[in-house]
Amino acid sequence: MRRTAVAELSVTLYSSSFCGACTSTRQTLDGLVPLLGERVDWREVNVADAPEESEQLGIVATPTIVITGPDGTERMRASGVPTSQQVLTAIASALP
Repeated sequence: MRRTAVAELSVTLYSSSFCGACTSTRQTLDGLVPLLGERVDWREVNVADAPEESEQLGIVATPTIVITGPDGTERMRASGVPTSQQVLTAIASALP
């Protein structure tokens, strides 16, 4: 995944290195990056590397995707392996 300089939304994948479902989710998100250009900032957080952030946000399962606005307000959260269509629908409904 890549990060953009200016974005309307941020999509964060909370994952773990031993999670096969996380690998599938990462592949799905990587396929969407070129479609959304600079409108979306993409990042991944390994829960083992950032336990405080994960705990503070209440991440209890991996993979979990959290979509936030530019002000950091959470607009959507989902756990499990999404389809590309599900991610695009979530992003579309979270865009201003």
